[in-house]
Amino acid sequence: MASKVIPWYKKKHVSQVKTDYAYHHSKHVVKQQTERKFSSKSASQVQAQPTEAMAEPAYTIPVFRQRTAEDTEEYQRVSSNVGKGLVVIQEELHRMRMATKAQVDSLAIQKEVKDMMKRRGDLLEEVPKMPDFLVALRPHTVWEKTPVKLFCTVEGNPRPIVKWYKGGVPVDPLNAPGKYKIESKYGVHSLIISRCVVSDTAEYSAVATNQHGTATSKATIIVKRPGGASESCQLGLVPHLTEIHPSKLEVTLLERFPVSFGVEGNSIKLVCTMVVVPDLPNVPPLAQWYRDDKLLKPNKLAAMSVSGSAACLTLPHLAKDDEGLFTLRIFTKDGTAEHSAYLFVSDAAPSVAGAPGAPMSVKAYDINSDYVLVAWKPPNTVNEAPITGYFVDRCEAGTDTWVQCNDSPVKVCKYPVHGLSLGHSYHFRVRAVNKAGISRPSRKSDKVTAIDAAESERLQVIKIEGKYDIMIKDDELEGVPSAPGQIVATRNTKSSVFVQWETPKNQKNLVGYYIDGRAVGSKEWFACNHKPFRHNRFVVHGLIPGETYVFRVQAVNVFGLSEESQESSPIAVEPALATPSAPYGITMLSSDGSSITVAWKSPKHCGGSKVNAYYIDKRDADTLVWKEFNLSAVTERVCTVDNLKDGTFYEFRIQAGNLAGVGLPSAPSVPMKCEAWTMAEPGPAYDLSFSEVRGESLVILWKAPVYTGASAVTGYFVDMADKGSSEFVTLNKEAVSHCYLQVTGLEKGKSYVFRVCGVNANGVGKPSQLSEPVCAKALPGTKEIVAGVDEETGDIFLSLEACEICETSKFLWSKNYKPVGDCPRVTVTAKGRTSRLTFTNPDKDDLGRYSVVVTDTDGVSSSHTLTEDALNTMLELSYAIKHPIVPLKHSLNYEILEKGHVRFWVQAVKLSPSVSYRFIVNDKEVTSGEGHKISHDVASGVIQMTVDHFTRSNEGTYTVQIHDGKAKTQSSLVLVGDVFKAALKEAEFQRKEHIRKQGPHFSEYLYFTVTEDCTVRLACKVANVKKESAFHWYKEDEEIVPETPPNVMSGACALPLPLFSRKDQGVYKAVLSDDRGKDTSTFDISGKVFDDIINAIAHIAGASASDLVMQCTPEGIRLQCYMSYYTEEMKTVWKHKGTKIASSEKMRIGGAAEMAWMQICDPSDKEKGQYSIEISDGVTTHTRTFDLSGQAYTDAYEEYLRLKAAAFAEKNRGRVVGGLPDVATIMEEKSLSLTCTVWGEPTPEVSWFKNEQEVASNEHTKVTFDGGKFASLVINKVTPEDSGKYSINVRNKYGGEFVEITVSVYKHGEQIPEPKLGQAKTATPAATPAPSKSPAPPAKTPTSTPSKAPTPAQSQKSSTPASTPGSTPVPKSPTPTPPRSVKSPTPPRFMKSPTPPRK
Repeated sequence: MASKVIPWYKKKHVSQVKTDYAYHHSKHVVKQQTERKFSSKSASQVQAQPTEAMAEPAYTIPVFRQRTAEDTEEYQRVSSNVGKGLVVIQEELHRMRMATKAQVDSLAIQKEVKDMMKRRGDLLEEVPKMPDFLVALRPHTVWEKTPVKLFCTVEGNPRPIVKWYKGGVPVDPLNAPGKYKIESKYGVHSLIISRCVVSDTAEYSAVATNQHGTATSKATIIVKRPGGASESCQLGLVPHLTEIHPSKLEVTLLERFPVSFGVEGNSIKLVCTMVVVPDLPNVPPLAQWYRDDKLLKPNKLAAMSVSGSAACLTLPHLAKDDEGLFTLRIFTKDGTAEHSAYLFVSDAAPSVAGAPGAPMSVKAYDINSDYVLVAWKPPNTVNEAPITGYFVDRCEAGTDTWVQCNDSPVKVCKYPVHGLSLGHSYHFRVRAVNKAGISRPSRKSDKVTAIDAAESERLQVIKIEGKYDIMIKDDELEGVPSAPGQIVATRNTKSSVFVQWETPKNQKNLVGYYIDGRAVGSKEWFACNHKPFRHNRFVVHGLIPGETYVFRVQAVNVFGLSEESQESSPIAVEPALATPSAPYGITMLSSDGSSITVAWKSPKHCGGSKVNAYYIDKRDADTLVWKEFNLSAVTERVCTVDNLKDGTFYEFRIQAGNLAGVGLPSAPSVPMKCEAWTMAEPGPAYDLSFSEVRGESLVILWKAPVYTGASAVTGYFVDMADKGSSEFVTLNKEAVSHCYLQVTGLEKGKSYVFRVCGVNANGVGKPSQLSEPVCAKALPGTKEIVAGVDEETGDIFLSLEACEICETSKFLWSKNYKPVGDCPRVTVTAKGRTSRLTFTNPDKDDLGRYSVVVTDTDGVSSSHTLTEDALNTMLELSYAIKHPIVPLKHSLNYEILEKGHVRFWVQAVKLSPSVSYRFIVNDKEVTSGEGHKISHDVASGVIQMTVDHFTRSNEGTYTVQIHDGKAKTQSSLVLVGDVFKAALKEAEFQRKEHIRKQGPHFSEYLYFTVTEDCTVRLACKVANVKKESAFHWYKEDEEIVPETPPNVMSGACALPLPLFSRKDQGVYKAVLSDDRGKDTSTFDISGKVFDDIINAIAHIAGASASDLVMQCTPEGIRLQCYMSYYTEEMKTVWKHKGTKIASSEKMRIGGAAEMAWMQICDPSDKEKGQYSIEISDGVTTHTRTFDLSGQAYTDAYEEYLRLKAAAFAEKNRGRVVGGLPDVATIMEEKSLSLTCTVWGEPTPEVSWFKNEQEVASNEHTKVTFDGGKFASLVINKVTPEDSGKYSINVRNKYGGEFVEITVSVYKHGEQIPEPKLGQAKTATPAATPAPSKSPAPPAKTPTSTPSKAPTPAQSQKSSTPASTPGSTPVPKSPTPTPPRSVKSPTPPRFMKSPTPPRK
């Protein structure tokens, strides 16, 4: 069956229209049928001439033709009178046919009424209609002190809202309690005025409004006095003064802003949605906002907006000045629509912990030309230290610079600010001070201009700390107010309490009151308001439902806060006691033809007291008169109403009662026909409810059908549909046998409806009544059931802390959704908001799903499935608690102490002073004595035994037994085999260590460090030394004597190892000794230690590495990286385009002490690209790159070619390889032979010179040049004239050199002269002809003689390379390596590649 969602404003109206229509239409149809029946009957009577038998009372034949006792009697009577004649029998048959026809007509009437009701109802639901008065108001003239009642009947779709007005002003019964009473029942609206007076004479109007329009009905009431009519007020003489908005809009408020809570500095929006008729975009309603009855104007601190759908007030920067009662007043056609709610603004977090809150309501008074009196309200101090004073700041309008006005805090809430400039405008703010610090500043005051005072008041001057004057009126000299009197707190709502108190005796200059609250059992007070409240009554909002509180009040004036009042009596946060709301959901469960069993749902609001009574009223569907069924209360929500007529339709309504009385009746049920149910399928399930509603799941529960059908109910199907949809989905494929089902896979925040159908052997029965829509959303603060074990008793329990509770709430526990009741296996207890279900003797029979529901809440419930694993875990813990042991943090263990002592110890979680224990070693108890020390420490829980002499005899099993109260435990340690040997070895080592430390010793053995300049240092620390102590270094048992002798008195010694490399590997030893003993420390630099040192060097060197620089050489292009130190053992990787480079003939890798390089030999284009060097220290990789491409490569390649050619020329130039002496001394008449070997490619030319003159070959002087290698100068029979400086010039096209020889000739018999070397002079190189495409053959003899003899060089040897054209590359050819005595020349500066500076 499709379900249709009906808006809230339609529901009641439609039901009333249906009921009224059904009643009136039924009467109309019955009347027509009755007229037809009587007319037909009259005609038949005229024709049939009634007899005596026909005059007997008529009877009705049942629908199912069952023969009743009356039928049997009639049949016997007719049979006994057969002899009376055929005419009598025929008339009797005719009468029976007429009675049957009447019954058939009655059934037809009922069916027609139902069909027309259905069509009419659907028509009413689908056809919108503006309000229309069926019965209008009528005027009344009454005597004074008599009541009068105005009533009208209105219809419309959706159902109109009716408001009453007197003279255009809304009638508010709350403004005059007991005078007005407004009622609305069954479409009839009434206004009752009790005890009229003359002033009640006016024009009254009823205004009906819905979204399709407005209708108004007016009537005049005239109230007269018995003394004469002259005093009556005529309506026409009273002017209409009510202000009416020109737009004539009708406004109905819908969603209204609630009581709100904000924090200083934050923002908040108060929004109220509404329906406006007509909704004109260009003509919004006139809305006004008030705070504490003061009209608010739009400004930067309060933004207002209004449209056809909502009115909004935005407070962008909250301050405590904004706290108060906010009212939205919207002007409508016939008055105003209002809504009010309180806004609480709490203090922001203080800048200093414990500092007070900010003052508020800063205003300026007594404005003069040079000073202004500033006043403010003090903040509330709850848990903070008392306020000791205030600082006042001023700021000139238009600037942001605040200046403190008083040097010391002022103690009253007024202060005169001096030193103002005439005509300037200022803002002021105030900060409160206590011993913890200074508060945040208050909101700044309105702008104040310093001008001459317009008036003066009688003021009295009071000195404040002898510095400033404050002016206070005489009547203000009263000090702080006295404390308020008795405070009384009463119930208000489920989250608020109404607090009222007696005003203080001294009320002069009273600013207001601060109210504080405290939860019972807590020591912390909290502020209920943060701005002084003017009245002596206040509603405290935002409280926890079910919690108990006490309250206190302080009075406030300019001098500060009064003493606190006495605390109120504790009060639980519960709604005020009231009658319960109406039950709902009346459903028919079964009928036997004379009774109907109905069920209903409990009221949504219990009124603050348990619902303990229900009263049922019934009526025929054709009447309006209700009859009470039960005089005594019904406590269950199922009742069988008997003494009903078979075939009759009945309606029922229910009223609920509690301690406050009987509430309103429910809406009438749908008409229910009293007829016997004979179907074989079961009747409907009922009392659908929900538990454990969460975001994605819930549990639906129901009760079994009262009517089971022809066989027992075997299961149930549950159907679900979205709210407002008629498409139901069956959730369970197989019928469930129990009366609950967990529904999963819901969409969070979405609403659903459910129905349940019972099943028996004959089929599926009637569906239940649709459930109330349920939203898949957990209640705020929802908590789940917790399973645990009591730490003291060891009892296993399930516990739930409710997020909401009231005074009448109860915790209802169930197992598998069957109430546990008084089951002996569990015990249920409740304390405050928590309920606990404790298992008496838990075992496998207690496994299952446990759930709990908290009554009289918004659905607080939870469940927990107790599994076997969880139960076993808790049983173990329960056993441990019930059979306690001493819990241990650490079991029995041992440690080796100094001097080789061994400590056996165990640590307990907790020990009492009465603990007892004993140690057992190899089944023998050990007591404290010689060689053993046993002790314990209660604070740390440690029990220990120390063995002074640990030897092989101590091998075995150690046990400690502990007794602490009822608890006990023991712990054992097996110390045998390898474990014992390790312990004994460690003990002996510690004993030796102790002995070692009696003399000079190493406190820290040798270790290495690396300095910033990459010097490796072997270091150690020594202790217990004296001046006579000696320290020696050794490497591989060879002593090392460092440059700086070690200073043992400094406590540290170090051996530097500069330029560390693989040569430094080895075993180093440090020996410390004196007359007390000797200690040695060794350090093996090899393997991993060597790698660690290299990594440490690489770490420093890599960080200091410069960028890659390029250096061109004759061999190729070299990339260099300078760093603080480099050794080939460092992990350096060269890469080209990301690929690792291996050292080869093409790519040579090497380095020096402070540089790493990579040589590209004979480069080509394929060597272009990005190059990088990676220096790794095992953790970090330092990378430097160089891009050898583009112009950089071109320039480098040209420089390489130039240097290569110059090197080739130097290599192949003519030169003297050897054979000539520097000085030759010879006796006269002897022969002198100067012979040398020359070399050059091509073969050089050779010339000999004497005293810079070329020597020609002749008989006396013979010059020879053999094989292009050997040059000779032979002087036959030398004479003194042959003495002098001889030189040889060897050169080819690449260059050459001069070699000089000093020849001394002495006569026979003379002393051999000492050789005198000539001064070397560089010879001028000969010009080299440009090479041709084909190399010229070498000339064996000189082809030309220079016109001027060359000057001998000052040096013994001089070489000059010839210029080589750079365009022709020199071919690479193997050449002999010159001897060591011959150095390669350095190229001239113009040929040298620049070397960039080091980083």
